Amino acid sequence: MLQAVMMAPGKIEFHEVAKPALKMDQVLIKVKNIGICGSDIHVYHGLHPYTSYPVVQGHEVSGMISEVGGLVQGFSKGDQVVFMPQVTCGTCYPCRHGMVHICDSLKVMGFQTGGAAQEFFAIDSEKVLKVPDHVAPDQAAMVEPIAVAVHALSRSGAVKDRNILVLGAGTIGNLVGQVAKALGARAVMITDINKYKREQARQSGLDFIIDPAKDLNGAILDHFGPDRADLILECVGVQDTITQAVSNARKGSMIVVVGVFGKKPLVDLGLVQDREISLVGTLMYQRGDYEKAIELVSKGQLALEKLISRHYAFLQYMDAYRDIDLAQGNIMKVMIDL
Repeated sequence: MLQAVMMAPGKIEFHEVAKPALKMDQVLIKVKNIGICGSDIHVYHGLHPYTSYPVVQGHEVSGMISEVGGLVQGFSKGDQVVFMPQVTCGTCYPCRHGMVHICDSLKVMGFQTGGAAQEFFAIDSEKVLKVPDHVAPDQAAMVEPIAVAVHALSRSGAVKDRNILVLGAGTIGNLVGQVAKALGARAVMITDINKYKREQARQSGLDFIIDPAKDLNGAILDHFGPDRADLILECVGVQDTITQAVSNARKGSMIVVVGVFGKKPLVDLGLVQDREISLVGTLMYQRGDYEKAIELVSKGQLALEKLISRHYAFLQYMDAYRDIDLAQGNIMKVMIDL
């Protein structure tokens, strides 16, 4: 089978390797679609702090089961599936207390261990979840980032009937806004300095689309009134947006930090303390988040078509990365097709 290997930043080679040998508790997945995410792009540029080379990428993946190990139950050949790409120890405090997604020894497939950028991928069946056949394979590959959004919103408790402010309208921010709407939020305001991303948010059905370079405080008051936002989600990971989050947070409200920060930001903890703001982190997802993501996709509750900007054949992996760079932010999700 063919396997894509990132040998060094900006360099992908295709190797002919043996099809994975299947263990008794595993399934073999025929890979259909691979989504490229922001963290993958960091690896491409040599900027990911926890990834070494060579590495096989691929963690936002959909596929069909090709073979089933002898001890596996509940799966059959031909099932459309996705998988959770976390590798955990099972023995640390988080793992023992139901928080495997923040395992002390957490590894993520495609970064610290091998991913699924290959024609067939063998994986423990306990990490695999079925997706109904009526869901398109490229939309099934969106389950992983949707689960990120589901988990981020779960960190705040109830979303229903609340005013939500999302800072950053990239793929994750857009999905956070859409999931909030699907979970019953009263209204969702989303911001981005990029006109293209604001237009994608508008086409995704979000309520208020704002350019934060103008008057963000005024927009919050205009659309949410003096009670402002009940919940703010920072989905960029840069100084400007965390500053906007803290300075615009209502007293006693919550900020969920979704964005991945490459540089350490300065946070006005005086305001956090004085306004009794809850500043909460979020990382990846748990199984229930994946299950909820699959439910939202299968019921057609999310507008995903517009978020998938382009498709590339497997052998065009390098072209996909180059075009993402050339787009200069005017692009959403890119899919690799096998």
